[in-house]
Amino acid sequence: MRQYFAAGLGMLAGIAVGAVAFTGLHAQGKPIFYLVTEIDVTNPEAYGKEFAPKAQATIKNSGGKLIAIGGSAGAGAKSVTALAGTPPKRVTIQAWDSLDQINAWYKSAEYQEALKIGEKYATFRRYVIEGQ
Repeated sequence: MRQYFAAGLGMLAGIAVGAVAFTGLHAQGKPIFYLVTEIDVTNPEAYGKEFAPKAQATIKNSGGKLIAIGGSAGAGAKSVTALAGTPPKRVTIQAWDSLDQINAWYKSAEYQEALKIGEKYATFRRYVIEGQ
Protein backbone atom coordinates (compact mmCIF):
# COMPACT_ATOMS: atom_id res chain seq x y z
CA MET A 1 0.00 0.00 0.00
CA ARG A 2 2.85 2.36 0.84
CA GLN A 3 4.44 1.94 -2.57
CA TYR A 4 1.18 2.90 -4.30
CA PHE A 5 0.84 5.96 -2.08
CA ALA A 6 4.45 7.01 -2.83
CA ALA A 7 3.98 6.42 -6.56
CA GLY A 8 0.75 8.43 -6.55
CA LEU A 9 2.34 11.24 -4.60
CA GLY A 10 5.30 11.25 -7.00
CA MET A 11 2.97 11.46 -9.99
CA LEU A 12 1.06 14.38 -8.46
CA ALA A 13 4.31 16.21 -7.73
CA GLY A 14 5.47 15.63 -11.32
CA ILE A 15 2.20 16.97 -12.71
CA ALA A 16 2.43 20.05 -10.48
CA VAL A 17 6.03 20.77 -11.53
CA GLY A 18 5.10 20.30 -15.18
CA ALA A 19 2.12 22.65 -14.87
CA VAL A 20 4.24 25.35 -13.26
CA ALA A 21 6.92 25.00 -15.95
CA PHE A 22 4.32 25.11 -18.74
CA THR A 23 2.69 28.22 -17.25
CA GLY A 24 6.08 29.90 -16.97
CA LEU A 25 6.96 29.11 -20.57
CA HIS A 26 3.56 30.26 -21.80
CA ALA A 27 3.87 33.56 -19.91
CA GLN A 28 7.28 34.20 -21.48
CA GLY A 29 5.78 34.17 -24.98
CA LYS A 30 4.03 37.51 -24.52
CA PRO A 31 6.30 40.57 -24.54
CA ILE A 32 6.06 43.25 -21.88
CA PHE A 33 6.05 46.90 -22.89
CA TYR A 34 8.13 49.31 -20.83
CA LEU A 35 7.20 52.97 -20.64
CA VAL A 36 10.19 55.13 -19.71
CA THR A 37 9.51 58.72 -18.65
CA GLU A 38 12.26 61.28 -18.14
CA ILE A 39 10.99 64.22 -16.13
CA ASP A 40 12.49 67.67 -15.70
CA VAL A 41 10.96 68.75 -12.40
CA THR A 42 10.92 72.49 -11.68
CA ASN A 43 9.10 72.32 -8.32
CA PRO A 44 9.90 68.99 -6.60
CA GLU A 45 7.82 69.63 -3.49
CA ALA A 46 4.59 70.50 -5.34
CA TYR A 47 5.21 67.77 -7.92
CA GLY A 48 5.67 65.17 -5.19
CA LYS A 49 2.55 66.22 -3.29
CA GLU A 50 0.09 67.24 -6.00
CA PHE A 51 0.93 65.13 -9.06
CA ALA A 52 3.02 62.03 -8.38
CA PRO A 53 0.54 60.21 -6.09
CA LYS A 54 -2.35 60.83 -8.50
CA ALA A 55 -0.32 59.70 -11.51
CA GLN A 56 0.86 56.56 -9.71
CA ALA A 57 -2.72 55.69 -8.75
CA THR A 58 -3.88 56.00 -12.38
CA ILE A 59 -1.08 53.70 -13.51
CA LYS A 60 -2.01 51.02 -10.99
CA ASN A 61 -5.75 51.40 -11.71
CA SER A 62 -5.09 50.92 -15.43
CA GLY A 63 -3.05 47.73 -15.05
CA GLY A 64 0.46 49.18 -15.23
CA LYS A 65 3.25 48.33 -12.80
CA LEU A 66 5.79 50.81 -11.54
CA ILE A 67 9.17 49.09 -11.93
CA ALA A 68 11.44 51.98 -10.88
CA ILE A 69 11.05 55.57 -9.72
CA GLY A 70 14.21 57.63 -9.36
CA GLY A 71 15.32 61.18 -8.77
CA SER A 72 13.77 64.13 -6.98
CA ALA A 73 10.19 64.87 -5.97
CA GLY A 74 9.47 62.22 -3.36
CA ALA A 75 6.62 59.75 -3.87
CA GLY A 76 8.87 56.69 -3.60
CA ALA A 77 11.79 57.99 -5.65
CA LYS A 78 15.21 56.37 -5.25
CA SER A 79 18.53 57.90 -6.26
CA VAL A 80 19.64 57.94 -9.90
CA THR A 81 23.31 57.20 -10.60
CA ALA A 82 24.73 58.50 -13.86
CA LEU A 83 27.22 56.31 -15.71
CA ALA A 84 27.64 58.78 -18.57
CA GLY A 85 26.02 62.15 -19.14
CA THR A 86 23.61 64.03 -16.94
CA PRO A 87 20.73 62.00 -15.52
CA PRO A 88 17.19 63.36 -15.64
CA LYS A 89 15.92 65.03 -12.47
CA ARG A 90 13.35 62.25 -12.23
CA VAL A 91 12.76 59.04 -14.19
CA THR A 92 10.13 56.32 -14.05
CA ILE A 93 9.92 52.89 -15.66
CA GLN A 94 6.55 51.18 -15.94
CA ALA A 95 5.62 47.71 -17.25
CA TRP A 96 2.46 47.15 -19.29
CA ASP A 97 0.90 44.18 -21.08
CA SER A 98 0.44 46.01 -24.39
CA LEU A 99 0.94 49.26 -26.24
CA ASP A 100 -2.84 49.59 -26.45
CA GLN A 101 -3.03 49.44 -22.65
CA ILE A 102 -0.44 52.24 -22.37
CA ASN A 103 -2.33 54.40 -24.87
CA ALA A 104 -5.65 53.81 -23.07
CA TRP A 105 -4.09 54.86 -19.76
CA TYR A 106 -2.35 57.91 -21.24
CA LYS A 107 -5.48 59.15 -23.00
CA SER A 108 -7.79 58.43 -20.06
CA ALA A 109 -9.65 61.36 -18.54
CA GLU A 110 -8.29 60.42 -15.10
CA TYR A 111 -4.64 60.64 -16.18
CA GLN A 112 -5.11 63.70 -18.39
CA GLU A 113 -6.64 65.53 -15.43
CA ALA A 114 -3.64 64.61 -13.27
CA LEU A 115 -1.23 65.51 -16.08
CA LYS A 116 -2.55 69.09 -16.15
CA ILE A 117 -1.28 69.39 -12.58
CA GLY A 118 2.02 67.69 -13.40
CA GLU A 119 2.71 70.02 -16.33
CA LYS A 120 2.65 72.97 -13.92
CA TYR A 121 5.73 71.54 -12.20
CA ALA A 122 7.57 69.51 -14.84
CA THR A 123 8.16 68.68 -18.48
CA PHE A 124 7.98 65.07 -19.67
CA ARG A 125 9.75 62.93 -22.26
CA ARG A 126 8.20 59.48 -22.77
CA TYR A 127 9.03 56.46 -24.88
CA VAL A 128 7.98 52.81 -25.04
CA ILE A 129 10.32 49.83 -25.41
CA GLU A 130 8.97 46.39 -26.25
CA GLY A 131 10.57 43.78 -24.02
CA GLN A 132 11.86 40.34 -24.98
